[in-house]
This record gives sequence, structure tokens and C-alpha cells, in this order.
Amino acid sequence: MAMASPLALSLPAPLRHFFSLFPLYTHPPIESPDKARPVTSPTLWIHPPWSPDADVLSSDVECLKWQAYLALRGLSDVVLRWDISVDGALDNRLPNLHVPLKTLPGASLEVKQQDDGEGELLPAHLIPEWVDGQVGALDELEGYVDQAARDESRAWVALLEGNVHAALVLHQPSSTSFLNLLSPYQSKLRPLEAVVTHPPAPLFGISSLLPSYGTHVDVDTIEHQYKEAISSLSERLGTDRWFLGSSSPTALDALVFAYLHCILHSKEHTLRFEVTRRVNLVAWERRVQSQVRDAFRVVESLRQP
Repeated sequence: MAMASPLALSLPAPLRHFFSLFPLYTHPPIESPDKARPVTSPTLWIHPPWSPDADVLSSDVECLKWQAYLALRGLSDVVLRWDISVDGALDNRLPNLHVPLKTLPGASLEVKQQDDGEGELLPAHLIPEWVDGQVGALDELEGYVDQAARDESRAWVALLEGNVHAALVLHQPSSTSFLNLLSPYQSKLRPLEAVVTHPPAPLFGISSLLPSYGTHVDVDTIEHQYKEAISSLSERLGTDRWFLGSSSPTALDALVFAYLHCILHSKEHTLRFEVTRRVNLVAWERRVQSQVRDAFRVVESLRQP
């Protein structure tokens, strides 16, 4: 006599009755007419420009830094899209770079042959490695004339991402819409206390019965440091084509351009005035702006009316 399989044992009646309250139905798959377009060119996901209908440069300084970096490293025909919200990006942060698999550094022949068009999405910190794979890696001087210039560039980066960024955050308009307050993925610049040289003290002292909330911000100090930074930047550029006397653009030039462009589009007169009164900075920004714009084109889906 063949033994019954344990799987063939029936469930107790009470348990069968309970499961009958939650019947399982199966349905045929629903085919969607919308298909993802294959990734054939590097595509940079950014925050929208100030004028999406007539511009390709992001209104977000972090995104603009990487746009300038790609362009000044010699990349061209890079596709842009700003129809993806920040919660669709890696780590909920833009920009991201969507590249074909065949362009990945070290991609095997098998990977290149089996490229299905889905591509690979890269966070911002992996963009330099991908660029090196396309145009070749920089030498140990990173494009600067000598080691002293390379070391000096670090100080300028700290100044830009410290004093200049703090002033930009201070005058950055913020959205107070109800939906924006409810959203877990709010796009905003780094908090002011994270970029100032000396973090401001909390609004309430240790002896206060109320918990610490908010920060004291010395607006005069931030604006004074900003004015000194822009003045120093203008003096250091002088009549050079690229900062620190480099013969070709460097990462510092990409950073400087991003901040100057955002400042010149700021609604705050105090910020704009410090740049516009220095002819060499304005002329330099306009020249680099043309080069950066020429490296990008908008994804076709955003051009459709």
C-alpha cells in the first residue's frame, strides 16, 4: 500500500474555514504600453533649471558642480533629465549619472555584448571614476601646474564650500508649502550650521528649562566672510584663463563656476553685487558657462509639448 504524502494531509476544519475567508485569486499579467527607453548615452539626473523651457543648467549648486565637472573634463552630448524627483535618486540625493553598461570602467566583453539598455545608475561620488574611464585618468597633480597649486586648491575648495556656501544658504528661499513639509524627501542645501567655520550656539542656553532648538546665526559675520572670499577669488584669478594658472580646467574651476553662476542668479542683491562689481569674475563665468552649456542636451521626453 502506497503511503500518503505529508503534503496530501488535509487541514483541520476550523483552519480550512479560516483560510476560506481569504481566497487566493490569480490574474493574467497586465502588459503596459509604456516601455523604458534604453540608455544609449550618459544621462545626468539633476534638479530643474531656473527656466526649464530655455535652460540646461541646474538651479541647484550641487548638481551644477557636476555638470561643470563633466563638461570641463571634456565630455559632450550628455543627456539631461529633471523629471525624476529626489526620492527616485540613489540615497535620495541628486545628481545621479545613468550610464550604459558598456561604458563602465572594467566592463567585460560579455557585459558589453549583453547590454540590455537598462544601464547602471551612479551616485555623484562615483562620477569621477567613470569620467576617468572615458577620457583617461588625471596625473598625480590633478591638472594643476605643480604640487603647491594642487595644495592651494584644497584651501580654495574649503573657502567656497564654507564661507561662500554659508552665504548662499543664508539667502536661499525655502518652500513652506504643506505638501513639502509632509514630504520625507525634502530637497534643500546643507544646513547653515554644517558649513560655517564656527557652528553657532543653540537659541536656548544650558540653564534653560526649554530644550535646545534652532541656532543663533551671526548674519554680519557670514556676509563679511563672503565678501572677503569673493574679493580673494577675484584677485587670485586676475587675468588667468583658469584658476591657479592651470593650462586646462580643473575640478576647482568647476566648483568656482557653480557658485558664481548660482550667485549671479540669486535674488539677493548683496550676493550678486559682490560678483558683478568684479569684471574678471563675470567675464570668466560667462565664458565657462558657454562651454558647460554646449556639453548637454535635454532628454527627448522633456522636449515634447
